[in-house]
Amino acid sequence: MIAARLVRFVLPMTLASLAALAHAEALDAQLDCKSTPHAFIAPLQENNLLEKKPMRVEPNSINAFRAAKGATLTAYGFKVYALVAYQKDDPLFRQGKGEPIGDAAYGAVVWGGDAEVEQKVRAAGSDAVVRHVAPFITAIFCKL
Repeated sequence: MIAARLVRFVLPMTLASLAALAHAEALDAQLDCKSTPHAFIAPLQENNLLEKKPMRVEPNSINAFRAAKGATLTAYGFKVYALVAYQKDDPLFRQGKGEPIGDAAYGAVVWGGDAEVEQKVRAAGSDAVVRHVAPFITAIFCKL
C-alpha cells in the first residue's frame, strides 16, 4: 500500500525531471576554456535561454545570469543554477564597484558535488577550475 502511494508520487516527479533534462541546452563544449565570455553568453541570450540582465554583479565585476523562464541549461550533465561572466570593455557586462577579476572570465554554477563535477570536467578534457560554492553547489570557471 505504501509502495503504491510512493510510486504514484515519485514516478511523475521523476518523469517530469527527465523531460526537463531532455530539452536541456548542454554547455559542455563552451566550458573548454577556449571561448570568450561574450561568445559564451551572447548566443544564449539571443536564443532566449538566458536572462539579458544579470541577477547580480559582484564587486569583482563577475555578472551572474540565470536561465530564462522555461529554459534548462546543463553543464557536464549537471543542472545549471547560474552562468557567470565578465569581459573588459564589453557592453554586455556591467562592471562591479571593486577591482575586476581580470580582463575576461566565464563559467557555470551547477547543482552537484565537487568531486562528481570535477570528475566529469576532467573526463571531458576541460582545463576549467572547479570550486566548492556550497553543499552540492559547485562552480566551473574559466579565467582567461
